[in-house]
Amino acid sequence: MTPFALLHRDGADHVEILHGDVVTAATLADIPLPAGAGPRTLALVPYRQVAERGFACVDDAAPLECLRIASCETVPLAEMIASLPTTPLRLRDAGFDISDEAYGEVVGDVLRDEIGHGEGANFVIHRVFEATVEGDPVEAARAAFRNLLTGERGAYWTFLVHTGTRTLVGATPERHVSVDDGLTMMNPISGTFRHDGDRDLAEFLADRKETEELYMVLDEELKMMAAVAEHGGQVVGPYLKQMAHLTHTEYLLAGRGSLDVRDVLRETMFAPTVTGSPIENACRVIARHERRGRGYYAGVLALLGHDDAGRQTLDAPILIRTAEISAAGALRVPVGATLVRHSTAEGEVAETHTKAAGVLAALGASPARPAPVRPQHTGPHIEAALAARNDGLARFWLDQRRPGALTVPALDGRTAVIVDAEDTFTAMLAHQLRALGLRVSVVSWTMSAVPEADLVIAGPGPGDPASADPKMVLLRGLVADRLAARRPVLGVCLGHQILCAALGLRLHRRDAPYQGVARDIDLFGTTRRVGFYSSFTALAAPIDGVQIAADADGTVHAVRGPGFAGVQFHPESVLSADGVTVLAELLPPLLDPVISPAMRG
Repeated sequence: MTPFALLHRDGADHVEILHGDVVTAATLADIPLPAGAGPRTLALVPYRQVAERGFACVDDAAPLECLRIASCETVPLAEMIASLPTTPLRLRDAGFDISDEAYGEVVGDVLRDEIGHGEGANFVIHRVFEATVEGDPVEAARAAFRNLLTGERGAYWTFLVHTGTRTLVGATPERHVSVDDGLTMMNPISGTFRHDGDRDLAEFLADRKETEELYMVLDEELKMMAAVAEHGGQVVGPYLKQMAHLTHTEYLLAGRGSLDVRDVLRETMFAPTVTGSPIENACRVIARHERRGRGYYAGVLALLGHDDAGRQTLDAPILIRTAEISAAGALRVPVGATLVRHSTAEGEVAETHTKAAGVLAALGASPARPAPVRPQHTGPHIEAALAARNDGLARFWLDQRRPGALTVPALDGRTAVIVDAEDTFTAMLAHQLRALGLRVSVVSWTMSAVPEADLVIAGPGPGDPASADPKMVLLRGLVADRLAARRPVLGVCLGHQILCAALGLRLHRRDAPYQGVARDIDLFGTTRRVGFYSSFTALAAPIDGVQIAADADGTVHAVRGPGFAGVQFHPESVLSADGVTVLAELLPPLLDPVISPAMRG
């Protein structure tokens, strides 16, 4: 059968039928993007492409296949449904590739060995439902596509893609990234309310674990938006995303940009909802614990083209809630759960079953269930609960920002270099510093030399600050050199821990991870609301020339002194309501020692 694709987008009254030939591309830059408003390309991007960003993965050789669309027609939705087969699917040898017990053990390992040791805030670990499809695999996929069109709701895309060697069919709830009319949009979705569970929607919206899970993926996608949009992303929401068997919570991010859409794809590989954060280390953790390739799970479908004005367009949903069927009938349905500090093995095992339910029902691997009663989404208490999700978040990311409105005269035109220690929170920090008037560049810790600037910032990143890891050795040398030369230096999170150790403070691993925590602290006599992502902290002790802000138990939030300052929290995080204000107070004294103590906050 020649290659084709069937696409139904949320809210559309028709299905697009695409035909063309399939070519394989080595990299995202090689994806065909014909000029003009006519021809388009549908790219099937596997997870292994994350190696283009230099990130770790188990290379399973899944190809980057591109359907070069030669013809496109639209068929009314009802007419398409009527044309699809209704024959029940027959599966054999069905089951998950790893047992519930084994998956639960992996959950425990990640919580203890990764999140507990400062390797990141959250990680997504997947498992795969496997079976053999009896009969024609393409006809089986067509029947599944019909069942998804009639039985699922709220999907961003419902699709069937046949490349000649493989067939993918699914209903994904989540736009990863889109570009249209110069507007780049992302759609972080997290938190899972099961319609057949034993709690109501209001209880779900009040759940701390579900709330923090959404905040963490919001922060991670804001990092990506900061890299592809000229002024970063503006946050809109949250909203509810209802599907047939579950409801998610979601935000929308929007920002203006001018990058080639293939570069947008590269800079946003891949969504934190299917990887974790910080994403570079999340990829290492995934490879370490999964020990097998992901195929197309967590990758994207990407429809690339041009609009009538010649501007590039992109629409790329995440490849989740998707079944892959080989030409020999081998079926794979990968699903994953987001592991955070509040996770339990039992809860995450249940989540993988729930996420697989819709696709499995369509495939006939589990009995189709009547659509559950729609949860009440419009009542005042639900609207109030959703609105409360934004209480205490940073208005810097929620409100439109007028250029120059936040400029601090003492910072205007001064230069800053941020050293990225493998956490692209640095991209968000750069936007905040530019809003304050600084001219900012971001460099990797792997650079042979850090460019000279008025201010050097040792940035955030995962890992043990006291280890002999090359990254830690370099950061320790960088901070020590700046202190010895009395050149201004700021430490953020990991950089703050390195600074504290250089000043003589003892470092300590917290008994419980402090990941995705927002709270009020006393910051040098002023109450500030800030967000933490850390497993390590410095412990307070008197040191000449060093002012310390700490809790009663001695855990240090911030330090400052002549030419240096450090903050354990992330002022750039959406959790830090007072983050940009803190920077506006801390930085001028670093760059101008004659600034009065009153201006030091």
